[in-house]
Amino acid sequence: MDFSKIGEEIFMLRKSIGMSQTELSKGICTQAQISKIEKGLVYPYATTLYQIAKKLGVDLNYFFDIASSPNISYIKELESLLKQYRRKMEYKKIQDIIHDERKNPLVINNKYNFQLLLWHQGICLYHLDNQPKEAISILNQAIELTNQHLKVYSEREIEIINSKSVIYFEQHEYDLMLLEYKGIMGQLDSLHTQIDPTIKTRILYNTAKGLTRKEEYEQSIHYCMEGIEWCQETDNMYLFAELHYHIGYNYEALNDWQSAYEFMSKALFMFDIQNNHQYTPLIHRKLDDIHHLLLQ
Repeated sequence: MDFSKIGEEIFMLRKSIGMSQTELSKGICTQAQISKIEKGLVYPYATTLYQIAKKLGVDLNYFFDIASSPNISYIKELESLLKQYRRKMEYKKIQDIIHDERKNPLVINNKYNFQLLLWHQGICLYHLDNQPKEAISILNQAIELTNQHLKVYSEREIEIINSKSVIYFEQHEYDLMLLEYKGIMGQLDSLHTQIDPTIKTRILYNTAKGLTRKEEYEQSIHYCMEGIEWCQETDNMYLFAELHYHIGYNYEALNDWQSAYEFMSKALFMFDIQNNHQYTPLIHRKLDDIHHLLLQ
């Protein structure tokens, strides 16, 4: 087992979220001790490593797997590639990777690596094979691999729950979707220590969409506003324009034409800045309609 890899990973995680050694060490140990751990000069006690893992937003076993795996860089590259295809909705490419990795002992003999495979298998079952029930079952199995008690979730487990919730939304099972999000909503405030701040944005935005479908417009606006504040806090524009548009959409449903016009105009401006013109015709039509209503 190569314990120096744990120090290297602590360093990379800490840097990726902009945390200093002093901030990481607070309430755990000294800054000098963190420096020695990262350099591989000392190995932390189990209790210290647990506190470090918690502060960095990863499971304790994540570090043990890194120390025992000689090919962690391969897994990181695989995870990055799957994320890229997932974001671009290139599900056939994901399916090809799953087929290639299904017999890879580095993947199937490690529960965290196998979880990665199961997660994306569930995604493909839904988006390529149109099997929502089977997809949900596979995604549940993926979560249970690392979290049998279903209490405190890791970043990846929350991502998998989000994948389940997207299926529920598209299958018009809004109550099930919102129930899934309710189960993790209390943990979102701790996501500032996570590597990817867009997870919280996605969950807030998707929750808002589910509430809109249930005609709970005021609640939907609340979650959109929380999402906008989170984007500003983390200096991240991901879904920033969509959140503004969705607020406008809710106000339109409430017949608050002035507010609807204001937020949709902001959304249009932001989409233009991002050079994203997918929604431009729709928003222009809505703004024209609302403008006529305001003039009446």
